[in-house]
Amino acid sequence: MTERYTDDFPSPVLEAGESPLHGFRGAAQDEPAPGVPAGLTIALSREAGARGATIAKRAGEKLGWDVYSQEMLEYVAQNASARQELKDKLTPAAAAWIDEQMQQLLERHYLSQNPSMRDLTRLVLTLGVQGNVIVLGRGAGFIMPARSTLHVRLVAPQEDRIAYLSQLLRLTEEEAVAEVRKRDHRRADFLATHFHRKPNDVHVYDMILNTSLFGEERCADLIAAAAKAKMSAVVGMD
Repeated sequence: MTERYTDDFPSPVLEAGESPLHGFRGAAQDEPAPGVPAGLTIALSREAGARGATIAKRAGEKLGWDVYSQEMLEYVAQNASARQELKDKLTPAAAAWIDEQMQQLLERHYLSQNPSMRDLTRLVLTLGVQGNVIVLGRGAGFIMPARSTLHVRLVAPQEDRIAYLSQLLRLTEEEAVAEVRKRDHRRADFLATHFHRKPNDVHVYDMILNTSLFGEERCADLIAAAAKAKMSAVVGMD
């Protein structure tokens, strides 16, 4: 299935007709079994128009990791055969770890009871336990545990984000302003509804990057370097 990096295109949650193919960081958890998770997850959160999709793609290319966009996650979450294919690849230890993480998230009320959200959460954990993946959006940084996750927030001045979306989507400035506001509101509402968190809480992120200041290529370089540094710092991931 071909990956699509459509972070900056209109894509309401579970939009009809879409068919494209990793947390709330809770209290300290028991040490995972050796090799579980098998590697690091990079969870990218982004403001609308901050070029999250292209930066995720560049970082993935530098690290040689798979990149999962919002559309890809939602497609797999709704596709039983795709979910089963991922499940079949899990070791018994990995499957047990996913069940433990789900239970902890639910017990601590870090996750809503919405059935589709629970499916999406399990999917993110399934990807994350295998490691070496980049997940764009969908609250991945609030699902995966801090130990095995690099949680990155991408931001940019509003005028730059408006100009970017205006050019990308061929919108008037007024239309682009409305689009930026709509997307930012939709993403903030998603986090508040399902994770009881706010995207502008700076303390939940490992790294916050101003994409206008650094540019796409340097942001990707910094994310890749931070991922390698965190893997070296975590036993069993270097």
